[in-house]
Amino acid sequence: MTVRSVTPSDLAEILVHNNAAVPAVNHLSMDDLERFVLQAHSFLVIDGTDDSIAGFMIGLGPGVDYDSLNYAWFSSRYESFIYVDRIVVSESGRGLGIGTQLYAEFAARGEADGSPVMLAEVNIRPRNDGSLAFHDARGFVSVGEQDTDGGEKRVTLLEKTLGD
Repeated sequence: MTVRSVTPSDLAEILVHNNAAVPAVNHLSMDDLERFVLQAHSFLVIDGTDDSIAGFMIGLGPGVDYDSLNYAWFSSRYESFIYVDRIVVSESGRGLGIGTQLYAEFAARGEADGSPVMLAEVNIRPRNDGSLAFHDARGFVSVGEQDTDGGEKRVTLLEKTLGD
């Protein structure tokens, strides 16, 4: 399976995958996805063996007009970074290294652009143990916590130094 950049024909399937993954990620509309295509540092896709999308990642750089408490938290503390806004792996694609491939490609693109860190957040309420373990295994460390969605969610804010 190869990582590639998103195409407009991918968006309908990505929308289904994204919204099936709520609450691990926030709900999106097609307008939201189309805006990400224009704003993203990297909007990555991996196709499964059956030509369906097995996973995708949306990553942002600094200076994006994006209404996200987590992105705003990082933007106020880091001048240069790449930020994992969301990653979704289809149920049939889990355990196949898709997340690892997407993160590796995003990190490589960030390093090529001179970004010193990759940033992400993971829910700790509701707790996402799989994602916490995934990030820990890849060297991410917590640099803070905050409540989102009016206190419905709490996230740990994570950093990984690039180029190590």
